[in-house]
Amino acid sequence: MPEQLGLALPSVPALGRADFLVAPSNAVATAMVEGPAADKLVLTGPSGAGKTHLAHVWATRLNATIIDANSLIENDIPKLARGPVAIEDVPQIATDPDAQTALFHLHNLVLAEGHRLLFTGRGVVRDWGITLPDLASRIAAAPAAALDLPDDTLLAAVLAKLFADRQVTPKPDLIPYLIARMDRSFAAAQEMVDRLDAASLAQKRPVSRPLAGRLLDKEPPRAR
Repeated sequence: MPEQLGLALPSVPALGRADFLVAPSNAVATAMVEGPAADKLVLTGPSGAGKTHLAHVWATRLNATIIDANSLIENDIPKLARGPVAIEDVPQIATDPDAQTALFHLHNLVLAEGHRLLFTGRGVVRDWGITLPDLASRIAAAPAAALDLPDDTLLAAVLAKLFADRQVTPKPDLIPYLIARMDRSFAAAQEMVDRLDAASLAQKRPVSRPLAGRLLDKEPPRAR
């Protein structure tokens, strides 16, 4: 059967619980999100590790609002505090005193209303660079769960999911080939799928091992 070329279809990430792949690298974080809800919770991990996906799982479970930390000062904080809230990418406001003040007030109002909070960010909380002492101490007091880099089995499953999100069906030999050549990280998987999809559309070629080879021919194999 002739190979089909990719179409310029939008990538639609599947962010439901059934689409989240549980493995040793994220099992603790998943259990904390799905277990008895704490007043507040912190999810940490590298870019693309699944923090946003787990935040959506948490938000769906609690009927919560998800907001990017950078947009806090544009929102009505008392209105947000009427229900549970997930605040994503908190380290991004490390140099924004106004956003930190807004998050401090949101934290206090949400808990005063008896609702719950979730914070996400890269790296450990102590390295987030929050300069408002009262906010930093409140975030540090929350239970924290770290999502680690994936092993090869999980990385293969993530690549398959990313291709599926773009409605691309790769050849069976492509994913093992990519895993042997790329960094073991969710961010690298996302970047590779994006590059392959873009190259497929631009060159009018199917997503395949030869196409991947042309993208990777100047990159050394990753250490095993």
